[in-house]
Amino acid sequence: MLKTHWPAVLILVAYLSIGSLFAALTPRWQVPDEPAHYNYIASLGRGNGFPVMEAKDYDQSYLERLTAERFPAHLSTEELAYEDHQPPLYYLLATPIFILFDGALLPLRLFSLALGGVVVVMTIALTREVCPQSPGLAWLAGGLVAFLPQHLAMMTGVNNDSLTEALLALWLVLALRYLRGNTSPFVLGGVLGTLLITKTTGYVALPLAVVVVVLRWRRSGFSWQWALRQLAQIMLPGLVVGGAWWIRNLAIYGWPDFLGLQRHDLVVVGQPRTADWIARDGLFPFLRGALRTIFQSFWGQFGWMGVVLDARIYLGAAIFTALTAWGVLWAGIRRAKEGLEPRQRDALILLGASALITIALPIWYNLTYVQHQARYLFPALPIFALLAVVGLRRLVETRLAMLTGLGLIAAVVGLGGIGLLRGDPPLWTMALVGVGSAAVLISGVLPNGLKSIAGSVLLLSLLALDFWCLFGFVIPMLT
Repeated sequence: MLKTHWPAVLILVAYLSIGSLFAALTPRWQVPDEPAHYNYIASLGRGNGFPVMEAKDYDQSYLERLTAERFPAHLSTEELAYEDHQPPLYYLLATPIFILFDGALLPLRLFSLALGGVVVVMTIALTREVCPQSPGLAWLAGGLVAFLPQHLAMMTGVNNDSLTEALLALWLVLALRYLRGNTSPFVLGGVLGTLLITKTTGYVALPLAVVVVVLRWRRSGFSWQWALRQLAQIMLPGLVVGGAWWIRNLAIYGWPDFLGLQRHDLVVVGQPRTADWIARDGLFPFLRGALRTIFQSFWGQFGWMGVVLDARIYLGAAIFTALTAWGVLWAGIRRAKEGLEPRQRDALILLGASALITIALPIWYNLTYVQHQARYLFPALPIFALLAVVGLRRLVETRLAMLTGLGLIAAVVGLGGIGLLRGDPPLWTMALVGVGSAAVLISGVLPNGLKSIAGSVLLLSLLALDFWCLFGFVIPMLT
């Protein structure tokens, strides 16, 4: 077993090692919303029961003071309780750790880190379900999820994101196996139930349950009565588990606030609103700033979005993203010409629907509130990683690699020429594009049996970036 899966074991060990450093060395409360999530656990751990969302739970001016002063010890965080509307599963699981370690923050962070390890494992499993003949792609996808700096930072904070992502990735793996008849609908329903009592971003599994049953029904030729029974067997366990929490919320917050979100909206007075920002800045400057912040916070914008990385890091990330998208484009063109196997087509529909719904949810939220944070896209990160590795595999094929590498060299020459005419050549841009060109060209000429070396170098580079982010930005700028 170890001989077969040693790359995954190595990735997990590296993830847990660098993640433990993030958990131990990131200053107290310097992960978004961490104090509010901690206070939810504290309420359970101290025997006060499930908290109730109240008007006093959110104070925008006090929160701004805390973040501006880096959470000094003399300012209490116990009043931050604006996550009290959240479903309970993560907090229930974390409560024994709170009690055992007398409320210490680090053990709770390490608990979240362990759940993030499940996300890495499920990403590997998801990629193997879609590309069973390419185990190297699975390791690479798992590594991308493990070492993405912003994702790593979020997985080492006290919040329910780690459990949500782990359960959703597990549900998607099981759904792909269900399409092949290898998973019971009741198992899917059980995992669905846990998602419904973890976080509302996990509710993406509700419409996906319909999608997965329809896909199997259409391909297998079963009757529509069979499809309805299957859907009921998935939905019923989930709705029974979720319904218990919804009934509790209705009893406290009243109809129709079964999620507690309407109470939350009433409480978070002062939270920045999109309409106000557009009125102040104009639509296009607002959109430009939003896209820039989303991109930066996908790779790394730490603390409460206050720690921005060196511009050269974002430039390198943008070049890598563009090259990956270029590879995905050409992989898609090939598949459009050659066609997809039924298994691949079903996976594309299911995972595509999951990614689109996940992207749509923060867009919808941002129509009201300003939350330009890419962490809301991370439930789809295993799918993004799968797309990325498929694109990278296509990119390093010899012919495309040569054409792309030569095109990048031409871009470097063009940038240099334009810069000389202007008297200010963009040296760092030229250097990073040149590095990208060299990486693509070298990967393209490697024999197929050695192309995994390029993937290993990529993961080591991401791991090095994690260390740079932690010791070069997070610790010095937040301490």
